[in-house]
Amino acid sequence: MQWIRDYKPDLNSAWLFRQALVITLLGNLMLAVGKGVAAYFSGSVALYADAANSVSDVLYSLLMILGLWMAQQPPDIGHPQGHGRFEPLVGLMVASAMTFAGYEAGRTSIERFLIGGMDVVLGWPMLALLASAAVKALMYGAIRRIAVRVASPALAVVAQDNLSDVLTSAAAFVGVFGSRLLHPLADPIAGVLVALWIFRAALGAWKENLRYLTGAGASREIREEIAALAATIPGVLSVHQVITEYVGPRLVADLHIDVDGNTPLFEVHRISDAVRVELEALPEVDRVYVHVEPSAAS
Repeated sequence: MQWIRDYKPDLNSAWLFRQALVITLLGNLMLAVGKGVAAYFSGSVALYADAANSVSDVLYSLLMILGLWMAQQPPDIGHPQGHGRFEPLVGLMVASAMTFAGYEAGRTSIERFLIGGMDVVLGWPMLALLASAAVKALMYGAIRRIAVRVASPALAVVAQDNLSDVLTSAAAFVGVFGSRLLHPLADPIAGVLVALWIFRAALGAWKENLRYLTGAGASREIREEIAALAATIPGVLSVHQVITEYVGPRLVADLHIDVDGNTPLFEVHRISDAVRVELEALPEVDRVYVHVEPSAAS
């Protein structure tokens, strides 16, 4: 959650989303083709596993274009709470693509392991993996910065996937090198490690985006922060209920405040608006609904 706590609203968010999509699609397409060609000519299953991961990246890049466009649409009569849940839905699509890539990488590596492995010719595989790690490191940095600026869980997952790809390319590099200098089984063993790392990253993406998609509530710390901030507004005597729900990556908060029962209605309305404005300034919060009740002591 730290990435969203660092969120700073950006007026150019639409442009930043488009920039992230172009970087992701073109980068993944280039890597998928390059690693696929290198895997075909070298016979490396570790490199094949890495190429399969890049192909899945291309597929989710295409899905992201539609999903993130939908998430940016304003509330309407069909979606009065907005379209924010389309964004974690995109995150789940990314997680699905990562899961398939992990399965394909593991299946191919286990098959090669069972037949005893094979020597992999050095050259193409080494260059492809080094280039892949360098490109993915640059993509991770670029997408991560955009994800923080626009508070996007989908782009945060994409950035994490890029970081995972850097590490899996390193594991595949070790496998290719080891198959030649140590033992032919080093290549499929590295392929299995690649698959396990992909599964690990996919599991984290599934867990986080399911929380956003199913309307999970905020942590106790965030709820306490909301209540404490509301209690600082002049005229608020106490805050006795805070209910939160994620609608996409940001929260809708519903809270009950107590005010002096003798307060004029216009003043009560002003207090309620002041609470709403103050809370909606929080980076985690999208909308706030305030219920005003007379204090039992008044």
